[in-house]
Amino acid sequence: MEAPPKTVDVEIHLGVSQDAERERSYESLGILYSSSYTDESGQPAWQIRASANGSLLHLTYCDGMQFWLDRKGMSLTVAWPSTACLEDATSYLLGPVLGILLRLRGVTCLHASAVTLEDHCVVFAGSEGAGKSTTAAAFARQGYAVLSDDIVALVEREGTLHAMPAYPQLCLWPDSVKMLYGSPDALPPLTPDWDKRRLALGNERARFQSRPLPLAAIYILGDRHADSALCIEPVRPRAALLSLVADTYANRILSREMRAREFEVLGRLVTTVPARRIHASMDSNQLDELCRAIREDVQSLSLPVTSRP
Repeated sequence: MEAPPKTVDVEIHLGVSQDAERERSYESLGILYSSSYTDESGQPAWQIRASANGSLLHLTYCDGMQFWLDRKGMSLTVAWPSTACLEDATSYLLGPVLGILLRLRGVTCLHASAVTLEDHCVVFAGSEGAGKSTTAAAFARQGYAVLSDDIVALVEREGTLHAMPAYPQLCLWPDSVKMLYGSPDALPPLTPDWDKRRLALGNERARFQSRPLPLAAIYILGDRHADSALCIEPVRPRAALLSLVADTYANRILSREMRAREFEVLGRLVTTVPARRIHASMDSNQLDELCRAIREDVQSLSLPVTSRP
């Protein structure tokens, strides 16, 4: 049997709550972040608080799921109610929770999805519900590999910003599954008790890109309406920066120094990678047209030849 590593990058404790004294300490503290999404009663889908000494962040979801992260991004504790299970916790863990952990570790992350084109990747950014995952799935349906869903972590290599591959799956709401595949039941549910569906990547049906790729373009998804005509328009760097910052969740969890560093990375991103704003309808017939328009736009760029590792 292989010996365990002597050092651990991130400790993850599953199904173990912090002590009761620590849990009670959060009750009187102010909220650092509230999701714009709400449940049926109008309560935020998730919120973030901080411990009294500021060393821990506490994420609470409206369904009772809880996560604790230390400020250095070295430790993560997960606890779930009796009505949930590890599979439910994993669906959160592989999305926003690890995105926050990466940001605490100094990794700049976009609230976006990414697919491969021309040996580069294109990023679909936007607010919650803008269609980032749906657009990525439309490209996957046409045979293009998906790099990441919902969170795109950035890393600099040889002076160029690259997007890192994430977990090999796409998460889609039933209406998007119906739009793409004809029926909301065409894909299995992400968990037994959740409506969201899972598109597994890395198979004949949908490819997965497992190596980092340089960014070719950023596409910011605007409002989507049934009668919107397809439009792709250039976005100036300043406006692109404001959009990316505005759509990045939980900014208040970062220190002043971390925010300054992230702002500097995003500033270099929008000055070196072209940005576009997309206006499109929610019509399923326009998804193929949207993919075609994006492909043609990327092909019009003078992309450098990339070397494979």
